[in-house]
Amino acid sequence: MRVLLSGYYGKGNGGDEALLATLLQMLPPDVTPVVLSGNPEETNRRYGVESYNRMAFLQVFQALSSCDAFIWGGGSLIQDVTSSISPFYYGGLMAIAQVMGLKTIAWGQGIGPLLRPQTRFLARRNFAGCIQVSVRDRASSALLSDWSIPHILAPDPVWALASKPVAELADLPKPRIAVTLRNHSQLTETRLTNLTRALVDLQTATQAFILILPFQKSEDLGIAEKMQSQLKDVSKIICAEDPQILKGAFRGVDMVIGMRLHSLIMAASEGCRCFALSYDPKINCLMEDLSIPGWDLNNLPDDTNVISQAWINYYQKSESLSSEKIQSLIDGAFLHRELLQEALTDQ
Repeated sequence: MRVLLSGYYGKGNGGDEALLATLLQMLPPDVTPVVLSGNPEETNRRYGVESYNRMAFLQVFQALSSCDAFIWGGGSLIQDVTSSISPFYYGGLMAIAQVMGLKTIAWGQGIGPLLRPQTRFLARRNFAGCIQVSVRDRASSALLSDWSIPHILAPDPVWALASKPVAELADLPKPRIAVTLRNHSQLTETRLTNLTRALVDLQTATQAFILILPFQKSEDLGIAEKMQSQLKDVSKIICAEDPQILKGAFRGVDMVIGMRLHSLIMAASEGCRCFALSYDPKINCLMEDLSIPGWDLNNLPDDTNVISQAWINYYQKSESLSSEKIQSLIDGAFLHRELLQEALTDQ
């Protein structure tokens, strides 16, 4: 069986690459994956899979025609907040696959926000036409329940991604604190300046070595470099493009301050304490589920001392998730694999 995988792949985004790596890890062994990618050559090199340009219509149509099944491969593909075009791209592919008679699966989805009636209509039609649907958060599950669409709710698939050790960490000092900020309209220059000053105070108080991890180099590296300029000799920027190595960067880290959802998931799964800076409901949902402290960026304190003291207190007094809780979340994430095996194994 040939299966076409569609997601925000090949764009250098660590979270989406982690979803692809996990999906490839979870596919039944007799399935041949075919990936739509923004950089098909890189996707082919990294994962050893057949890959085509996600924006070349003829290539996409030929790939669809050669496959038996189609999978939305995880993440917030179906939302119209960051892009009004994105849900029509992914929804259009799903609709074409369903018209062509392919088995269609929505896997590891975080649905919404859906603000426009037309995108809600298309999303409902898309999900209703799938033979299997899995979602990663309660809000997505509630929406599908309102639409009377059968589905499973399980932790984000990346909880189950196998990590690899990062060789360059061996010579770096301990303890370590990791930071993952991203380019976003809510991360204004003033807020970035305040966060950087607070991070300097946190480093001084804890004597921790700071790891700065850009999850999407094209978007995050500039921010990382601004922060590091204030943390000379006590910090290092690590740009890891392999998602398993990126996850491995959190091994032995005591605390992470993270904006990106998958930085928090990766860190928590490796036993790291997490403090969130949220710009999106999906992060608030994770904060609520795991009792992760933090602020919405729009409500970030103006006083640098308030920020740094909150971090120092958390560093000194908090505990990571228990090993039993982490294992429970990893086990739960494997429900996404069971769904794939059920849907793609010939009866």
